[in-house]
Amino acid sequence: MLRRSSRTFTLVVGLATVAVTAGAQPSRLYAELDRRVTEVNPKVVAWRRDIHEHPELGMQETRTAALVAAHLRGLGMEVRTGVGGTGVIGVLRGGRPGKVVALRADMDALPVTEMTDLPFKSRVRTQWNGMDVGVMHACGHDNHVSILMGTAEVLAGMKAQLPGTVVFIFQPAEEGPGGAEPMIRAGALENPKVDAIFGLHVWPGAAGNVFIRPGATMAAGNELQIKVRGKQTHGAAPWGGVDPIVVGAQIVLGLQTVVSRQVNITELPAIVTVAQFNGGIRSNIIPDTVMLVGTIRTFGAAQQKLIFERVRRTAEGIAASAGATVEVTLTTGYPVTENNAALTEQMMPSIRRAVGADRVGVAPMVTGSEDFSYFQEKVPGVFLFLGVTPRDQDYTKAAQNHSPYFFADESALPAGVRTLSSLALDFLTGTTPPATATRAGM
Repeated sequence: MLRRSSRTFTLVVGLATVAVTAGAQPSRLYAELDRRVTEVNPKVVAWRRDIHEHPELGMQETRTAALVAAHLRGLGMEVRTGVGGTGVIGVLRGGRPGKVVALRADMDALPVTEMTDLPFKSRVRTQWNGMDVGVMHACGHDNHVSILMGTAEVLAGMKAQLPGTVVFIFQPAEEGPGGAEPMIRAGALENPKVDAIFGLHVWPGAAGNVFIRPGATMAAGNELQIKVRGKQTHGAAPWGGVDPIVVGAQIVLGLQTVVSRQVNITELPAIVTVAQFNGGIRSNIIPDTVMLVGTIRTFGAAQQKLIFERVRRTAEGIAASAGATVEVTLTTGYPVTENNAALTEQMMPSIRRAVGADRVGVAPMVTGSEDFSYFQEKVPGVFLFLGVTPRDQDYTKAAQNHSPYFFADESALPAGVRTLSSLALDFLTGTTPPATATRAGM
């Protein structure tokens, strides 16, 4: 899953980039970009609040998709809807031919009941897995959509100066079952053929700061299921059977040693978590089976293979010692989100200019997973994090993504729009902007 780590990415500067050369012209272009970012910000805030108040689960984002499609059509773009489900694609063709860059935002919300006191908090409820649940943008995708809508308006207003094409990808179901693969199969990266792709995710961190790292950035997500089969008996006579609950509990404890004692985590971090333990129907019946369900997070193919082997060996050994049996199912999910190292280095000046060099930091390796990784398997890509914690608060104590209390400070929205707009502009023009030390008021 790290097979792109050794690849390089070469920016080919063709005739189409001649329009932006050294001197005053890039400065005028950046000044216009910054002005347009400021002008569109009230709309971005309004879109964000509207989308936040009306969240939709994965592959159900019909209202959000309609809002996006109408906006892109209003900007004069070629628009495709229903891409890979509820996905939307807008194509902005610049004033001259050139390369093709894609920008991606995910649209889906989570089955979480919002507990914030925002005036535009979600009160939406729906059915999910047979349960009545609240729905909330607890991972901040409302910010992603509004930022990309704002970016689309900024770049559409500069269409004549763009040497190339921008593809805006509004993706469903990042939280599951996964919308990137269906969109790719439906041609999201073709016609026009995309040369590079960029995306961002809001995250706990000072509002307006950007965090990025080359190489492996977010983990591969893998599912763990272990069915423990014993022998049912009366709870008052446990010696008459084989207790799968006790065996399952021992397996849960045993799995804690896989990462802590059997994997060299000084090389790459890893996670093995059991999140569900299901079994039994009465207080006086030892059941026949129990089911353990969890997740495994890894950052490399060799590490994943090793952990899979150790998880299976641990579960089977513990079960055998008690006379039980197990069925271990290990399923690979989203691959590692791996930033193309050469493209990351190439675009760092754009990011520094967009938010200020003092507001760009190195992202940690995140054990969450992202299906942006599927786009990166097809074309060089960079995924970065945008801080959304109020600057007067300690971001380490802020509610994490997926919390019912997750809060995103809207002061970060202009930084997101400016960053994506700058990445697209500079990739297409081949310009290397000067770094900006600070950006007051962000």
